[in-house]
Amino acid sequence: MKLLLIEDEPSVVSFIRRYLAEAGYDVSVALDGVSGLQMATENNFQLIILDVMLPGMNGIAVCKALRQQQLSTPILMLTALGSTENVVTGLDSGADDYLVKPFKQAELLARIRSLLRRNNDTAAAIPAVTQTNGNVLKVADLELDLNTKSASRYGQTIVLTATEYRLLEYMMRNPKRVLSRMEILENVWGVDFNMNTKVVDVYVNYLRKKVNRKDQPALIQTVVGMGYMLKEEE
Repeated sequence: MKLLLIEDEPSVVSFIRRYLAEAGYDVSVALDGVSGLQMATENNFQLIILDVMLPGMNGIAVCKALRQQQLSTPILMLTALGSTENVVTGLDSGADDYLVKPFKQAELLARIRSLLRRNNDTAAAIPAVTQTNGNVLKVADLELDLNTKSASRYGQTIVLTATEYRLLEYMMRNPKRVLSRMEILENVWGVDFNMNTKVVDVYVNYLRKKVNRKDQPALIQTVVGMGYMLKEEE
């Protein structure tokens, strides 16, 4: 399985490349953002490990550029900055997961396996659709087109980031059910260990502002002490 590592610190490159090779992965390396972007677009990699701080072009810019080119390859972002704000910035650029330096070998491998598993088996991991019209999910007046990856309410387009889209899709596949923060992490981010659940709160609030408009009934609701629910306001 071919992975791309975009990282400029020689010690980190050596550590990751050696460990992943022992685990059976074929790892290619780019030492700066510009060459990393070129390698990612010109080759078929199953996963990209992307550092935030890079010469030439930082990891956030690389990630945004890849997503703008409609590249759906899972991206695991590496960062030395572990605050919620920095993590959200990385995820909002299109990354699928993040890992804060320094990290343990086992955690790196677990994150990679989780992303690859989710990418290969997304449909099986998500519960069956309860209400659809072809490839469109619908809850009340909120619609999500699975083909065009677009959302709308009352016919008005809702612009979503990649992470917001995955979150909304999961909630719309599970209407009228309380979803805990950990459950959302496991199904939207594919993470089931040591990830700050505040990231969920941040993204639910992002989504709520876009979906729950002042002149429309609220759909995304907080269940105090338990999590979140998508349903029509009573």
